[in-house]
Amino acid sequence: MQQEYVVGLGSNLGERERFLTRGAELIARLPVQVLCVSRVYETAGLGPPQPAYLNAALRLRSAEAPLELLAGLHAIEAAVGRVRGERWGPRVLDLDILWAENAFVSERLTIPHSQLSARTFALAPLLDVSPELAASYGPALQALGGAPLVVGALHFDRTSLGCEFTARSTL
Repeated sequence: MQQEYVVGLGSNLGERERFLTRGAELIARLPVQVLCVSRVYETAGLGPPQPAYLNAALRLRSAEAPLELLAGLHAIEAAVGRVRGERWGPRVLDLDILWAENAFVSERLTIPHSQLSARTFALAPLLDVSPELAASYGPALQALGGAPLVVGALHFDRTSLGCEFTARSTL
């Protein structure tokens, strides 16, 4: 059964823009259809002291079950060099399923993401690609102080499955 998902992307190490675009390109090679891409936001990291994150989201359609999609996302993180270490520590690429048409709960995964309503870096990109969720999640974003700083946009080409980052100053 096809369903829609929203996947959050984050990077705060190395060439952050390149890791976001590469993550989007590799996600597009999974058995998914990329429907739309959010703007790119910059936010402070959670947890230990670390560099600022760039965050974005992709809205997808897929017949993949949630745990299958999660496994594909974890394989992409590993392929670009993510090393799982310190909880909430810095990372080259972090991919999370933020939302899906159908809620899902297991020991390994909760959809919608269990911390979604407490994270501006997830809420703002989510609402970019799923504006129909504004009634559900908009008040939480406003209570947290509103959307973070927009620093650019990802542009996804459905034909080539390529993705480019454009800085806000050139938008």
